[in-house]
Amino acid sequence: MTLKIFADLLSQPSRSVILFAKLNNIPFVLENTSIAEGAHQTKEFTAINPFQKVPAIQDGDFNLTESVAILKYLASTYKTPAHWYPSDVKKRARVDEYLAWQHVNTRLSCAKVFWCEFLIPRMTGNPINKNKLENCLTGMNKTLTEIEDVFLKDRKYLCGNEITIADIMGVSEVSFKLKAQGFWSGIVR
Repeated sequence: MTLKIFADLLSQPSRSVILFAKLNNIPFVLENTSIAEGAHQTKEFTAINPFQKVPAIQDGDFNLTESVAILKYLASTYKTPAHWYPSDVKKRARVDEYLAWQHVNTRLSCAKVFWCEFLIPRMTGNPINKNKLENCLTGMNKTLTEIEDVFLKDRKYLCGNEITIADIMGVSEVSFKLKAQGFWSGIVR
């Protein structure tokens, strides 16, 4: 059976799942689920994810939502190298620590910049609100400083000296400007 990834490349969590699958040579079919076109609200997609959010996966008769759960599932099910989601309890706890922290820190602060600088102007046709953008950038920079001072302090990667799914989530979050420049379209080909 073929793994299907339902995703929209404007979605950071979607990009993290696609990137992880690509890096680990996990075969999948990308089901483009455009939020802008309302594809996430169709009856067919709602049967996959009743929350109507991307990403979601369908692996045979098994559906799963939420990017962190999907990454953990893929790392375990597709026998990826152990460094992605370590079996060592303390190393795994560090990965889980970042994944819990990032949701209301990295995710929130970067998403605010993305909305302010990219989405709202495109959706409304209005210019960027410079004051609001400056406030969002200040919040994002605070978060990035915390990442450097806490998670990357004396480490090569967010959770130690080997790359993990935490790093995939982190890089996908801070690379949103690359999407606007067409970078991610080259990754999913």
